[in-house]
Amino acid sequence: MAACAVGAVLFAAGCTKPLFPESAPRTQFEKFDAMRTGAAPKDEPDVFGTPQPALRARLTPKTTES
Repeated sequence: MAACAVGAVLFAAGCTKPLFPESAPRTQFEKFDAMRTGAAPKDEPDVFGTPQPALRARLTPKTTES
């Protein structure tokens, strides 16, 4: 019975606010890209309007204009 109570408390404690905000860069590379060439979009809508990860935009090589 006590194990169930401890499990319920731990489960409820996991539903708090996230540790890192969504707007924070996930890696140092995202921060570098945002400062140098602009941030790549994280999501793009598919043909039905559902947001999907923008993999093509994020994985294409960056072009530098000098």
